[in-house]
Amino acid sequence: MTEMLVREHAEAETRLGRVHIVLPAYNEERSLPPLLERIDRLAASQPLTVWVIDDGSADDTAAVATGGPPSLHVNLVSHDVNLGLGQAIQTGLRSVLTVAADDDVLVVMDADDTHDPTLVAALVAEIDNGADIAICSRFTDGGDDTTAPPLRRLMSRGAAHMFRVVAKVDGVRDFTSGYRAYRVSLLRRAAGHWGERLVVEQGFACMVELLLKLRHLNPRIAEVPLVLQYDRKQGASKLKLARTLRQYFTLLVRESFTPAPYRQI
Repeated sequence: MTEMLVREHAEAETRLGRVHIVLPAYNEERSLPPLLERIDRLAASQPLTVWVIDDGSADDTAAVATGGPPSLHVNLVSHDVNLGLGQAIQTGLRSVLTVAADDDVLVVMDADDTHDPTLVAALVAEIDNGADIAICSRFTDGGDDTTAPPLRRLMSRGAAHMFRVVAKVDGVRDFTSGYRAYRVSLLRRAAGHWGERLVVEQGFACMVELLLKLRHLNPRIAEVPLVLQYDRKQGASKLKLARTLRQYFTLLVRESFTPAPYRQI
């Protein structure tokens, strides 16, 4: 089913501009080469640029990023020290928004090669069909996360349920997915309102934070099924369960008591 969906989307004529793929990376020298090779195969049918955000890696992540396939346009943006996923996402968004057109699409995906790049076509097609945000979802029909560790699966599903109950964002089942596409014009409006505070969470909770802020712009949101390929992961997970759970709980409490922006964004 997923292969058919991707093929149909890939064959559809897009009215959008360039796709910018943001890869937050911390010590991913082993995972980046195969991932960049897989992304390079997409460039034949879709104008795209890759942005590797090297978050203070201690290995050769930066060298690997700039030494990828010659035909692939890769921009490297480096943090001198490790600042966490949230700041890597913020840096990626800010970097793309400085050069992107409003009809471009920004895709964020993990740099550990657990996300299938062929789904970029499905995400872009959803944006082309009118969505402002498209999420690769493990929890929609056709999605699957059985290759992930049991505790991580439990946390992701529990967080998704909590935020569905509290935030009530139409069209979203998978709040914590790190594989998403955004219409650049939507992100530009949000950045104009929140500025450097668009993403302030340092860890994995930043993906939920960004989604909760963007909902105030009344976006249309779509999901496409994601079969997580956790068995492709080369190194240890960077997710700290206890810390991430605390971040989710803090975000949940803050969301419950923070009023919506007082003016239209």
